[in-house]
Amino acid sequence: MNLRHLEYLLAVADTGSFSRAAERCHITQSALSRSIQTLEDDLGARLIDRMGKRNELTPFGQTVASRARRMVLDAVELKRSAQLLQEGYLGVIRIGLGAGPTALLMQPFLRYMASMHPRVQVSLESGPPELQTNRLRERGFDALVVDLRSVTPADDLLIEDLGQMRGGFICRVGHPLAKLNTPITFAHLQRYPLASTSLNPELARLLITRYGPAADPQVAVTLRCNDINSLLHAVHGSDAVFLGLISPAREAIANGSLVELPITPALNEGARFAFVTLADRTEAPAMGIFRQFVAEHLHD
Repeated sequence: MNLRHLEYLLAVADTGSFSRAAERCHITQSALSRSIQTLEDDLGARLIDRMGKRNELTPFGQTVASRARRMVLDAVELKRSAQLLQEGYLGVIRIGLGAGPTALLMQPFLRYMASMHPRVQVSLESGPPELQTNRLRERGFDALVVDLRSVTPADDLLIEDLGQMRGGFICRVGHPLAKLNTPITFAHLQRYPLASTSLNPELARLLITRYGPAADPQVAVTLRCNDINSLLHAVHGSDAVFLGLISPAREAIANGSLVELPITPALNEGARFAFVTLADRTEAPAMGIFRQFVAEHLHD
């Protein structure tokens, strides 16, 4: 048994046809059939039920194909990493980022890598955690940095808690709410547009518990976008109030263009991020660079 035999089995599984699988693998149909027969002889069991023009994996064949797919993908990754290292590269970094990590990491990490490690290939993408987790499992990403609450624990995932970052309400410095001399409540906020990313159900329940049914994000949030920097840009130029992480606005708060609102009662809650990788996958050499950068930048 070798990887080539497994690749041929996967081609038949994907196409359902020996002829199309042979065409995809650039070999003759007879050579592909002999390869499948050799694999079945090595494993001592039938892998494909041949029913005329229809070819379906047996139950055991499905098990073999599932494990073979991981083995073939790992072999491809290994060959690519070896090639890049031979050419003087540290490797390739492909990362999926949630909304908060995108605002905090994407621009500074790209700038850092271009300056300090220009030969490392870097790909950063933001998107819904569910789709990103699927991409991770398909080897489209090397790692994810996302909201911990958005990841469902599973045996094939390594989920590292990166800790909590504080959330709150932010507006422009000249906003009417910033001038109030009385305690600011959620009722005050309701007079203005509320801007936020898509919030996970746990945080939505906390908002409702703390501020009442009117704080349900499905009702209260009028400007919804998963690009935090775009939301903060809208807050800079309008009476909208931002609900989310304080950290992306640190610089603007420091220079006096934005201000955090002291809401009563205080939110006392924020995002909890996680570093997610595949349990059975060896990390690319350059992942150490990204891990260190995350540790230094993803905090209040």
